Amino acid sequence: MDRAAAILANADKADAGTVCRRYRRWLARLKQVSQQRPLSPHLRAAVQHFLKVSRSYGNDLFHCYRIDGLPRTNNAMEQVFGSVRYHERRASGRKVGSPAIVLYGAVRLPAAVLTRNESVTVAMLASVPHERWRLLRAELERRRQSRCLRYRFRKRPCAYLARLEEVASKLTLPS
Repeated sequence: MDRAAAILANADKADAGTVCRRYRRWLARLKQVSQQRPLSPHLRAAVQHFLKVSRSYGNDLFHCYRIDGLPRTNNAMEQVFGSVRYHERRASGRKVGSPAIVLYGAVRLPAAVLTRNESVTVAMLASVPHERWRLLRAELERRRQSRCLRYRFRKRPCAYLARLEEVASKLTLPS
């Protein structure tokens, strides 16, 4: 298993394809050796479980080698999210997470992670396609509006429903 850890540590900074091939070769060798040698039932079960789990992850094990700066483990990824939550609470003065993270998390989380690693330049901002930016802003606004409507309904359901009935009565049906 130390060999698997060494391959996945990727000390020589190989690309994702190379790491994937090395790891698959090692898994094939492990399977071959485990079938040829007599192993205790516990060790055989452990090897079979390891092979099964590795097979189930498939290519998903290698995203961190394709995307620069992506944490290699789930724990490291959770640390990134936890750090963003911590700084959001510190900046807002809240004891719990901000509702804005739910609404704007698709923008805030990548921005927080990116700015921690490097400075954002004017050239980076200028390179964003305007149409893509407009679509993202429209989606965020749509989500904000739906949250506002839910809030209004929870605060004053009778007034909200009366307003809906008023709007509905003004609609004309085709004859």
